[in-house]
Amino acid sequence: MEKKNVYIYLFDGFADWEIAFLTPELKKNKEINLLTVSTDGKPVTSIGGLEIIPNVSLNNIDTSSISMLILPGGFLWENSNPHEVDIDHLVEKVYLNKVTIAAICGATVYLARKGYLNNIEHTSNDLNYLKAIAPEYKGEMYYQNQSAVFCNHIITAGGISPIEFTQKVLEGLEFDGSYIDKWFQLFKNGIWRE
Repeated sequence: MEKKNVYIYLFDGFADWEIAFLTPELKKNKEINLLTVSTDGKPVTSIGGLEIIPNVSLNNIDTSSISMLILPGGFLWENSNPHEVDIDHLVEKVYLNKVTIAAICGATVYLARKGYLNNIEHTSNDLNYLKAIAPEYKGEMYYQNQSAVFCNHIITAGGISPIEFTQKVLEGLEFDGSYIDKWFQLFKNGIWRE
């Protein structure tokens, strides 16, 4: 069986805790090839001070091999001109190929600014947050006041919902449903059921 290539885009100031539940689940699954990517392939440092050496740069990704693209939150999304983000080309190709894009916290602002949330159910940190930071955003009628939403091929989550975000990503990658349920109960409620 061919492994699924899951890419996580990392940048200086990414929110490490938003993917902290997710990465161990992806890394230990034998059907997933977890790859980190940065703009130039050089090391990046998270908000929490973790220095990561990415596996690949943006220029070295074969977009036809991507099974999912994950965008953690962080300073980049809120502080950047939405028309000057290095990952635009990659996100557009992934989106057009109907490959799942998973965005949490500030990364939902990026998707809103680019129009990807205008016609699908989605969530973020708050509706007013999206409207204030992304004036281009036109998807208010589709906003869901939920922790995480998976609609069509886009997963969105608020920054205080890394467990729900992980749950949706695992669903999107077609992990075993009973495992996802057990995992969620353990990390959300402290209950492990055999």
